[in-house]
Amino acid sequence: MDKSIVKKSVVEGYGNLAKSVQGSTLSKLFGCCDLTQNAKTVGVEIGYSQKELEAVPDNSNLGVGCGNPSSYAQIKEGDTVVDLGSGAGFDAFIVSPVVGASGKVIGVDLSDEMIGLANKNANQGSFKNVEFIKGDIESLPLQSEIAEHVISNCVINLSLNKADVYKEAHRILKKGGRLSISDVVLEQELPDYIQKSLAGHLACISGAEKLEDYLDYVRQAGFKDVKIEKESAFPLELMLADPQLRKMANELDFNVDSEEAKNLASRVKSISLTATK
Repeated sequence: MDKSIVKKSVVEGYGNLAKSVQGSTLSKLFGCCDLTQNAKTVGVEIGYSQKELEAVPDNSNLGVGCGNPSSYAQIKEGDTVVDLGSGAGFDAFIVSPVVGASGKVIGVDLSDEMIGLANKNANQGSFKNVEFIKGDIESLPLQSEIAEHVISNCVINLSLNKADVYKEAHRILKKGGRLSISDVVLEQELPDYIQKSLAGHLACISGAEKLEDYLDYVRQAGFKDVKIEKESAFPLELMLADPQLRKMANELDFNVDSEEAKNLASRVKSISLTATK
């Protein structure tokens, strides 16, 4: 797939998701009735506590994560944390009280609509130490060595230049800084019609790669002590709670109850990894 077309599709797709959260077109766009409840259900299953889920604005949790990266990050008061692909701000808001007034959280996203939604959520929740900026995670608009931590939740798989993403993460971290990522990888290759589908890419599937290939990007960027903290199947029912995946299924006329759907789900798994600079 053409990289520029894929990136444009991702930005537009998540921009539409941000707009739908604030409007009345959600069920028409994604075929789900209660995004907030779906998001909370997914949140519990992938590792967030009820306390964390209740401490953030409802419209920040879009139910499109695959782990809880900050739970492995060892973040401390006063730290600076950069969230790659921060979306509506969910993980940034989770981290905000941990770094405290003396710390800072910087969310980076390429969608104007997501940045707007995140800022609205920040104002609603009075998160004073969180900043959201527009930027490409493959070429971050940030100075080198500014952060103690880089986190990201189910976003890097969307990039077709994962090596550049990890090089940039390494660049902005201070020496001894820590990377903590949750993402989607493959157990087996996907069918061609999924790999070549923009809808599939947008749903975090088509861009996923084999685990060893994925880890190579991290190591080649210069990270040390690369460790898989958690590795688990991502159940089909949770995958289909993701509005992007539901949209993909509709676009591909995909029978979600079929053996083919179960086989596809078995090829995908979520991981949480950490590494240090």
